[in-house]
Amino acid sequence: MNPLPDPSPYASDFTGSGPSIGVVMSHGFTGSPHSMRPWAEYLAAEGYAVRLPLLPGHGTTWQDMATRRWQEWHHAVDAAYLELQAECDFVFAAGLSMGGTLALRIAATRPVAGTVVVNPGLVIDDPRAAVVGVLKYVMKSTPAIANDILKPGVDEGAYPRTPVAAAHELKKMYKDTVALLPRISAPIRVFRSSVDHVVSARSVKQLSDRVTAPLEVSTLENSYHVATLDNDASDIFRGSAEFIRKTMAGLASSSAPAMPSGTELRDSPHE
Repeated sequence: MNPLPDPSPYASDFTGSGPSIGVVMSHGFTGSPHSMRPWAEYLAAEGYAVRLPLLPGHGTTWQDMATRRWQEWHHAVDAAYLELQAECDFVFAAGLSMGGTLALRIAATRPVAGTVVVNPGLVIDDPRAAVVGVLKYVMKSTPAIANDILKPGVDEGAYPRTPVAAAHELKKMYKDTVALLPRISAPIRVFRSSVDHVVSARSVKQLSDRVTAPLEVSTLENSYHVATLDNDASDIFRGSAEFIRKTMAGLASSSAPAMPSGTELRDSPHE
């Protein structure tokens, strides 16, 4: 069995000029920071402080992931946000797939300056999701949903199996996050692959239907789901840095509060 690509977290300090800006980032379901590291390194080279944690139950075994609750994933990203908030004047949130869901949760519960998401998940299209709460007791895992990448020879380093108990946690987190979306007030930048075999267009539709914050969606024509490692990755990297600069310029010229976004919410009432 081949070892997974490096799943270790990534962190960088602010090295830019002007107001200090941080970006808290999150990888996706069954994956690891490996799928986000090139993006994180790009933003670090732009001078931003970056925190990209390894989510609990990830980067180990799928059996470990099966024992985790979705709140653990949220708390890991929230802790990384708080670390940046203590060091930076402004913090942005960013994520891929389920990491996009977590970034949107941070935007709804913390005062972020803006959010960038790539193929974010908010809806599970698999019909088995309707009974996943029962299915997890009779089926421990299903085949992997990994490596939906158009570019040849690229491995995102996700698990070879998907734990059904974790899929149930994912479903609960999606439901809880959708309810929080109207809280988001800071601008959102979405990168959406035109062909995605993991997350359908229904998730971005859910996002656009539920938020009133400024929302911009760009289509990626040459990438599948894991677009941060695919052919359009450089467009995502440049586009996210441009979004941060544009958002900061808007804040500098605005008389609005310096750090717009939702009301702090430490823990969700939904379980």
